[in-house]
Amino acid sequence: MPKLYKVSRKPRAYFAASLFNDMERNFNANVEALLAPFVDVFLPQRDGGLLRQLVADGMALSTAKQYVFKKDVEAISQSDIVIAVLDGRTVDEGVAFELGYGYALGKLCIGLKTDDRALLTIGDNPMITESCHRILNSVDELLDAVRLPLDIFSTIE
Repeated sequence: MPKLYKVSRKPRAYFAASLFNDMERNFNANVEALLAPFVDVFLPQRDGGLLRQLVADGMALSTAKQYVFKKDVEAISQSDIVIAVLDGRTVDEGVAFELGYGYALGKLCIGLKTDDRALLTIGDNPMITESCHRILNSVDELLDAVRLPLDIFSTIE
C-alpha cells in the first residue's frame, strides 16, 4: 500500500535544469511560471545566482562558486521535490548532481524529458533514470502531476 502524506502547504520544488543560454533560461522560466500556482519553485537561475553574472558583478570566482553551490545544495535540502530536466543527448552535469543529491536525501525526484535523444542505444543512463520516481515526457504531463500533489506523494513507498 502506498504511503499518503497530508500536505498543509504547497510543496517546495527544486528545478534542476541547464541554464547556460537564453533558450534554456527562457524554457526554465516559462515552466516555473506554469508550476508556480501548484508548487513553490526554487529556480537556480533566479534564486541561486548565475556564476557568470556574480563574477561580472565583482564577486571573486572562488567566492561565486561557493555561493552558488551552497545556495543550490541548501535549496535541494529544503525541497520536497526535485524536478530535473533530462533533455539533451546527455544530462547536464549539474542536473545529474542535483538529481543524485535529491535522491540521496530521499526527495521525490521527477524527470522531465521532452527530448528523444539519448547517448546509449538502450536509453538514458540508469543512474539518472533510476533516480527518478517518475519520468514525464511533456510540460503538460508535469503540470498534470503537480496539480494533484497527493497523487505525486502517494507514489513514494
